[in-house]
Amino acid sequence: MRNFGAILLVAGLFGFYYCSTRMATAGPVPEGKSISESLDYEAGKWEIARYVAAFAGGVGLLMALFPKGR
Repeated sequence: MRNFGAILLVAGLFGFYYCSTRMATAGPVPEGKSISESLDYEAGKWEIARYVAAFAGGVGLLMALFPKGR
């Protein structure tokens, strides 16, 4: 589990960086849009993907630190 956690951590960090750079090149989401409405815009999709990558990195960190649970 420790190796899988390290791989997930690296993938999450890389994914967060990649999504952040792609989100910077996309146009901004208009103010006042909900999360489901922001998915209609390119920047909204990359923002959600960035949150997913951050979550994956966090789970990977926990799996790397606590492989058998404590």
